[in-house]
Amino acid sequence: MNSSPGINLDKSTQLDIHLEVVSQNSHPVINPRISTSPSTSTINNNQNTKTQISSSKMNDEKTNTNPKKQINLLRGWPSPHLLPSDLLSSGTQRLLSDPSIYIPALQYGPDPGYQPLREELAAWLGKTYQVASSAEEICITGGASQSIANLLVSFTDPSYTKAVWCIAPCYFLACPIFEDAGFKGRLRAVPEDGEGVDLEFLRRGLQGFEGKNGDGDGCETPKYKDPSPDRKIYRHIIYAVPTCANPSGKSMSLRRRQALVNLARKYDALIICDDVYDFLQWPVLSSSDASKHSPVSTPYPLLPRLSDIDIPLGRTRFDPPGQHFGHAISNGSFSKLVAPGLRTGWVHGTADFAHGVAATGASRSGGAPSQLSAAIVHQILASGELDHYLEHKVRPDLQSRHAIATAAVKRELGWVGIEVLESSERGKETFGGYFLWLTLPEGFDGKELAERALREENLFIAPGCSFEVAGDEEAVRFPRNMRLTYSWEDEAHLVEGIERLGAVMRRMAAGEKRSLVIGSQQVEGAAAAIK
Repeated sequence: MNSSPGINLDKSTQLDIHLEVVSQNSHPVINPRISTSPSTSTINNNQNTKTQISSSKMNDEKTNTNPKKQINLLRGWPSPHLLPSDLLSSGTQRLLSDPSIYIPALQYGPDPGYQPLREELAAWLGKTYQVASSAEEICITGGASQSIANLLVSFTDPSYTKAVWCIAPCYFLACPIFEDAGFKGRLRAVPEDGEGVDLEFLRRGLQGFEGKNGDGDGCETPKYKDPSPDRKIYRHIIYAVPTCANPSGKSMSLRRRQALVNLARKYDALIICDDVYDFLQWPVLSSSDASKHSPVSTPYPLLPRLSDIDIPLGRTRFDPPGQHFGHAISNGSFSKLVAPGLRTGWVHGTADFAHGVAATGASRSGGAPSQLSAAIVHQILASGELDHYLEHKVRPDLQSRHAIATAAVKRELGWVGIEVLESSERGKETFGGYFLWLTLPEGFDGKELAERALREENLFIAPGCSFEVAGDEEAVRFPRNMRLTYSWEDEAHLVEGIERLGAVMRRMAAGEKRSLVIGSQQVEGAAAAIK
């Protein structure tokens, strides 16, 4: 899922940047976004909730006097050199040269998705997770974000579904998806603990809703949706990134996964698991080995998906007669494995649940999303090219970047006592994903640090407050945290960015204050708006 912002990019990209400062209680959250619309440079003030700033001309010599290159340690994208254009080109050529393949690939797809990819995915996932897997348990989606939206359309009803529980710190761009589905004001934060989720906190929250109805109007049955015969409506949604969570990097322990599934089965909750980093894990390297770039196979055995824990447990009393929908699903994506622009992913759950996803109105009308992209992905998955690419290119690159970033954090920020998670899973020296989650010492504020890093060093980082759950920020706060991304910038700029961050922290520790050094009046106004 996309977690990416940035400003002051080089002119060749010609990207507009939309930096939204969304007021949440007493502090704004920096939420930058990128679009490819024509260049603008404006400031629009909205007195109600937010100020939006658009600027793509900050690189112009007339308006930018900062000599430093902008470094973006916020953008959660793969590095451009990891985009496999050669694999996609050869796969597409094979596809388009065979009428038996390209005709169905270019037509409307079947509701559950491109069947060859469903079958290949079932075999690939079954081998990777070491479980029996069936194509009937898989529905092809338009990527993880679009998938969440469709799941909420099909399996929730705001009159009946009581709350959406988000493990915090939370992937911040998931919150608007839940709000768009009618749950604004009903997102609830659940803190992480050392094993991934504070189950007692969640248990108390679920128990507190017993006897209450979704919107307070007395509905004991869904008011707005009739799920039969293909779907069911759940009482609660639980949103989690169980493996290498964004932003914390933590992986939920096996016993927490099992207990969370049992809790969901007790309270008629659906656990939506963004399993987008499971294939991007590696043994932790020392700083001296960071440049080796040796092949990295999938670190077996992987922790089981929550869907693999739930399905064998069978039906619950909440299932309609003769059907088995389950209480945990895996929301997968090829965005981090191949390329975000493919917008192709999958849902894994029970066969009845996968059929229910396919029965979503948008899929019934236009067929499964991403039919052509799914056919291209099938080509590189079935050929074994994707496995080779992940083992020899993607995982080694991320493994090296993680080691370089961790060493730089210790070297440049260790003096102040900053804390960084070094292993995703307790008891193992493995890590995964795209991010480092830092905890600042007392006396430092993550939001102030992010603002000063941008002003003084032309450096983008993500403050911890951005990962608080929208509407329930007070429940779980992150004022002394920040997220650094090591996947986007090249290694030299990654290290330089952390060095710049250290310089800002030294000035903060010394009590120094600096004015904005980026020269345009627009950016000075933006800084005032952030405050």
